[in-house]
Amino acid sequence: MERRREGSARGRILDTATRLFYAEGVHAVGIDRIIAEAGVAKATFYHHFPAKDELVRAYLAAEYQRQRDAVEALRASVGPRAALVRIFDYLGDTGASAAFRGCPFTNAAAEYPDPAHPVRQTIADFRRWTRGLFRDLLAAAGDPEAERTATILMMIRDGIVVGSDLDDTEGLRPAIREALDRVLPPA
Repeated sequence: MERRREGSARGRILDTATRLFYAEGVHAVGIDRIIAEAGVAKATFYHHFPAKDELVRAYLAAEYQRQRDAVEALRASVGPRAALVRIFDYLGDTGASAAFRGCPFTNAAAEYPDPAHPVRQTIADFRRWTRGLFRDLLAAAGDPEAERTATILMMIRDGIVVGSDLDDTEGLRPAIREALDRVLPPA
């Protein structure tokens, strides 16, 4: 989950937070630990992130941008149906990984139950984008009910990111492919 950012203090803080938040949960990790592991002064931390929730939002925003960038590269290289299949193949591969701890957005949502909280707003933005991506790809693939099918794909996606490390990971990929074959318009 950790991604290398510029060597700046802000980048080190965000890299450290990304690693710790994903591995242990947002509320389980304190600011002092992030400061110590990032090797920055407390004043430097607060200069970049005046509150922990701002760091959480930056962590989620960076993941959101990473996913958008990956999807845009994918969309440029394959057709819409193939893009959907590859997105779900990636979810299956990731979900079957020993390092998988769930979706960062779903995990954070569980720790921030108030839908009006700014962290939840970042999560809601990501989910709107994801549903819109599915809808747009489905429409381009010829699905006459793209909006409805996008909702079904969101449910499948959510099931993968919540349950894939709880069940038999060997059966995960074939189950995902079968679900897609049942839901997506024919190739």
